[in-house]
Amino acid sequence: MNQDLLGRVALITGAGAGIGRETAFQLAARGAIVCVNDLKEELVTPVVDDIKSRGGQAFGIALNIAIREGIREAIQRSFEHCKRFDILVNNAAWVRYQAIPEIMPETVDRMLDVGFKSVIWSLQEAVAVMDPERGGSIVNVASVAALRSAANSVVYSGIKSAILGITRAAAAELGGRNIRVNAVCPSAVPTEGTQRNRNAERDANRIARTPLGRLGTVEDIARSICFLASDDAGFITAQALTVDGGITLTNI
Repeated sequence: MNQDLLGRVALITGAGAGIGRETAFQLAARGAIVCVNDLKEELVTPVVDDIKSRGGQAFGIALNIAIREGIREAIQRSFEHCKRFDILVNNAAWVRYQAIPEIMPETVDRMLDVGFKSVIWSLQEAVAVMDPERGGSIVNVASVAALRSAANSVVYSGIKSAILGITRAAAAELGGRNIRVNAVCPSAVPTEGTQRNRNAERDANRIARTPLGRLGTVEDIARSICFLASDDAGFITAQALTVDGGITLTNI
């Protein structure tokens, strides 16, 4: 893999598993110094150790980014550790699918804290530490649920739709500082977090409706995130890149 991100500092939230973990691996393989963030040390440490065993550079920050002070400290510590800050991947999420009559206030509050508010607070902190001339790249992980929704996903679809709005507005505001802001919209991919909502019948149905004839993988999504973070996407901002094998726009 090329080293096009050599020396750049990247923070990935929710990097202890799934898409976040694979993104950490791929960013490190491309030369970035990766800050692995997740809620618990036991999630962070194995990812950092794995990156180092592959010859990459990484350090871990176990903090709760669902609170404003947590994401502020994570970004500040990343900057202080490396004296620069270049790439932010807002990947963390906490998800529950519930029918409308079953939605509880505590569910909404936690999903908003992790998946919505943390993105806003992270933008504030990233702007404060990104070099005004060198700029940087922010990639928000949304979902195809922002484009095409299913039953029992009112809160999740609402939050992911809002992430696209945040992405566009932030790109408009931060372009003058050479900060690009984009989003990826993955379809459902097999991860530890999606396991509870998947079964063989659902997977087979999804594969049958997908033009490329397979489920996506965490590697597919991570490659897209790395692209948007890199100079290859240097004139791309305010975009939502759908990474779904074609399923969203080819089924009516």
